[in-house]
Amino acid sequence: MAEAQATAMFVRMAPRKVRFVLDTIRGKYAQDALDQLKFTPNHAADEIANVLRSAMANATNNHDMDGEFLKVARCYVDVGPTMKRVQPRAQGRAYRILKRSSHITIIVAEGEAPAVKTGRKPIKKAPLRAELKTPVVAEETTPAVEETTAPAEVTDTTTTAEGE
Repeated sequence: MAEAQATAMFVRMAPRKVRFVLDTIRGKYAQDALDQLKFTPNHAADEIANVLRSAMANATNNHDMDGEFLKVARCYVDVGPTMKRVQPRAQGRAYRILKRSSHITIIVAEGEAPAVKTGRKPIKKAPLRAELKTPVVAEETTPAVEETTAPAEVTDTTTTAEGE
């Protein structure tokens, strides 16, 4: 599998801050990663986007890869040289300021075509009341019960004890 890479050396940003943004694009399609970096409110996102565009250009121009299906295979940041500066403080003291730099590397490779989303599955909804048909009720065919005009006799089977 062919890969193409691009590296930005001596970028004046701390590697810790760059690594935070790199973790968000690792494994994504290159175009999706660029779209995400465009809306990431971080200074490192601009530098990473430049390196990613360079890696994509290297892949299409130097390795004859299809630019449409490029994925970020690997991306990492290494520590560059640190510039040491001095900040004067009270009572003749001096505090050290460390101005860190980074080496950003992005490696892209061809991936498979992404799955096409056709939308969500339609949900089967219950019909509205207006759409419901009135149920057809069949005439009840219960056997007719003969009614007697004389009231039924009730017999009392319980005996009561008198005097108790």
